[in-house]
Amino acid sequence: MHFGRSDLHNPAKPFRDNRMKHFIRSALLFLSLTAVANSDDRPNVIFFAVDDMCDWVGPMGNGQAQTPNMDALAKRGVTFMNAHSPGVYCAPSRTAIFTGRYASTTGCYGTEIYYHDHPDLQPLQVSFQRSGYATLGSGKLFHHREGHLDRRGWDEFFVRNQTLRKKGWRIETWPMAENERDVPFPNPFPASVYNAGKQVKGGLFLEWGSIPNEKEEEMADTRRVNYACDILKQKHNKPFFLAVGLYSPHFPNYAPQKYFDLYDRDQIRTPTYKQNDLEDLPAKIRRQKENRKRQHHDKLVKLNAAEDAIHGYLACVSYADAMLGRVLETLENSPYADNTIVVLWSDHGYHHGEKGHWGKHTLWERTSNVPFIWSGPGVSKMATVDSTVSLIDMYPTFIDLCKLDNVDGLEGRSLAKTLIEPSTANDRDVYLPYLTPGAYAVINQDWRYIHYDDDSEELYNVRKDPNEWNNLASKQSMDRVKEKLRKSAPKTFAPPATPLKNLKLIIDGEDFRWEVRQKKNAKERK
Repeated sequence: MHFGRSDLHNPAKPFRDNRMKHFIRSALLFLSLTAVANSDDRPNVIFFAVDDMCDWVGPMGNGQAQTPNMDALAKRGVTFMNAHSPGVYCAPSRTAIFTGRYASTTGCYGTEIYYHDHPDLQPLQVSFQRSGYATLGSGKLFHHREGHLDRRGWDEFFVRNQTLRKKGWRIETWPMAENERDVPFPNPFPASVYNAGKQVKGGLFLEWGSIPNEKEEEMADTRRVNYACDILKQKHNKPFFLAVGLYSPHFPNYAPQKYFDLYDRDQIRTPTYKQNDLEDLPAKIRRQKENRKRQHHDKLVKLNAAEDAIHGYLACVSYADAMLGRVLETLENSPYADNTIVVLWSDHGYHHGEKGHWGKHTLWERTSNVPFIWSGPGVSKMATVDSTVSLIDMYPTFIDLCKLDNVDGLEGRSLAKTLIEPSTANDRDVYLPYLTPGAYAVINQDWRYIHYDDDSEELYNVRKDPNEWNNLASKQSMDRVKEKLRKSAPKTFAPPATPLKNLKLIIDGEDFRWEVRQKKNAKERK
């Protein structure tokens, strides 16, 4: 794998190939018998996560987003065009990725702590460590709340200050308490017209604004990436698993001004919105989405701010792309360039008004379809795969590519063969759990079938109706299609694991643990 030098002063410019420089470096490394490279010939791994990034990236055909480093990565590897999240928001998706098991198996449909209820499950980083890898982590890999980071299996995990370590290793990005703000915020705050005049105490939903360019190095995601770059500059005597988790482009959409400047606000295009798009939904979900539409989408339209919200999102996509570029440039200038797998993934997508929705938490395409790009030794180059896959497939794929010890019970499928020879890929039904047992979607190249826990349904012919505007579930002619797709869903669903509200986080210095809260009797409650 060969990457050229990136121009970090121009965020729209990709890193350039510099073949002669790489040839000389490779020759010197060969003559020195790879003295500073790994003694183990298994590939290193850079596991690069972004948050809330939908398919609005160059490699997936989006003509609006400026993502030169993702574009360059895609040219050197395989892009899965039809990859889907294993959960509909951060916590359940990341739980599924790291355990290799869906919520219908773990019971982690929301913010439940998988390692509390299932301490026997072996997370991905533990598999790497037990198989002889150095394991190094940084940023939002698990859910960012206190106590969600699974600390097992990490040789080192970067958290930018001691205060966060003593708060249950909270992966804080935008601290709301003014006395804890060690990262730059826009001035004024809040910055977006949507939140103007509000006393914002948390969430920062539909909040966007620019940060002075000179403050970029102080931003949390920049510091996480700089840690990863420092790791790549070090000598490693065994293969490494380097996991880097960005918060961007998760809201708030704050990015240095130069990334906003990449886009002309007046030229920004919104998705195509269909009037009365929600009318053919089942009654319960229709009421929920109509209420949300009034609260968010209709307000943005009234404020003439949908384009501004998208501007903020695109700026953060380009900022995340520039952070990827830093890592790739550092890798290219290291002795590990030819023996490192890079995988870029997002925990789930994001709606920008499609079906009247802003955010995630849906079983529709905009929530589930995500960037998923692999490159590295043995991986085919300049390839795209249209067959349907899931991010839960990463765990078994790493077992094959990195010769990790086998783990029983994984629910994904290895993509190793597809990465080597993309033409061998076959389409399949991919399952996506929802927020409650019995609610899910089944997805393939032709169909998206949605089943809710009240037995109501949606069905979309995604080849003919990629916007999912026409719900076909009520048509009798579709009964066989629905029956076939239902067969790909689990037969049983685990009950929800211990709710977070029933757990108490016990912090002891830089250590923490979860305990079940003791129920108070009537006398104590008085």
